[in-house]
Parts: sequence; structure tokens; C-alpha cells
Amino acid sequence: MSEDSSRAVWLPQARSYLRHADPVLARLIDDRPDFDPRAWMAQLPPMDLYGALLFQVTGQQLSVPATRRTLARIQALFGGHLPAPAELLAVDPGQLRQAGLSWRKIGTLRDLAERMADGRLDQDVLSTLPDGELMAELTAIPGIGPWTVQGAMLIALQREDVALPGDLALRKAIQAAYQLDHLPTQEEVLAIAEKWRPYRSLATSYLFSAAFEPAEAPPVARHGSA
Repeated sequence: MSEDSSRAVWLPQARSYLRHADPVLARLIDDRPDFDPRAWMAQLPPMDLYGALLFQVTGQQLSVPATRRTLARIQALFGGHLPAPAELLAVDPGQLRQAGLSWRKIGTLRDLAERMADGRLDQDVLSTLPDGELMAELTAIPGIGPWTVQGAMLIALQREDVALPGDLALRKAIQAAYQLDHLPTQEEVLAIAEKWRPYRSLATSYLFSAAFEPAEAPPVARHGSA
């Protein structure tokens, strides 16, 4: 069975599960019969795991427009694409600073690139690790926290059961959809998302779709903590 045909079976099953698990999601799903949870990825440049982590680190504490501008300047430095680890290490860090990255983010990305370039980390091996092990490996790097890894798992690895409790945009979307009188804490987001397992990524996509215009960039780049 091809990936497309397999997904054609998986998606209705996942939607049906979420509709029965959560009445709020049932309304969002019914209101969006043609919703494609991967459509926003078409707005992104091609990304491997390192590229997705670079994207996420760039977006830490930044708005979507600021993230997109910085990402475009980084791509321009590397001939229109996101750099591989060796490419990033070969460029003068001052050029990355001029592109809009802070020195802290440059340090994080160079540290990650060095570990991948010298073999301490292997992208192919990392991509096969269970979520918890992948999280532990990558959050050992200063400047990379759960939000950064969770976004990369969604974008590069297309993991199906990822929640982003530290994402401000998701917390606001949940506040609106569930008509809460306060911005939910990360713990409250995880408690609400528990009923979405094993399809938390799809549920998150629906909540983002309810809160943002389709033309907007992927909310995973919006105001995340590390």
C-alpha cells in the first residue's frame, strides 16, 4: 500500500476517533470537511530533521512574520535552501547574526550542527527513535527545549501523536475553542489533549485551523518557548 493510500485510510479513522472522543473537536471537524492537516507544510521549504530544528530555533519567541523574514534571509545565505549542518558550520557566524539570528540561537544551531557533523548525533538514527528518546537526545543541547523538538517531530518526521503545550498559539486556540475564561497552562493543555491520543497531531492541526487564516504561516513557529 502506498503512503497516499495508507493515509487515505488513516485520516478518516483518525477523524472519527477524535469526533467521538471530544465534542469540541467534533464541531471543528464537521465545520471543515475538506481540511487537509498537511496543507500548511506546502508553505515551508523542504526540511530534514536538522532543517526543521533550525526552523524551530529560529522561531523561538518570534512572531510568524518575523520568523519568515529571518528564515528567508538564512536561505538567501545558502543559495535559496536551508543549510545542512556542515554548510552552517562553514559560514561566518556574523553572517547568521546579520540574517537576524541572536547569538544564543547561533550558538545552539552550531552546537547541534557540530554534533551531527562529527557523528555524535545521526539524523537517520534520530528519526527512528521513539518520541521520548528523541526528546531526551535533543533537549540535552542547550537552547533546544520540548517545544522546539515537538515542532520538528511534526514537520520533519510527521509524527502522529505530538502535542505542543508550550505553544502560545495553541493555548489561545484551546481557550477560544473550549470557551475557557483563562489562558490554559501547559499542564491544562496536556490534560485536555490526553483524550486525543493517539492522534494529538491531527487534533492540534484542527485547533490551529480554527484560529488562523489559511494563508498564515504554520503556527508552530509562533511564540514558542525553547
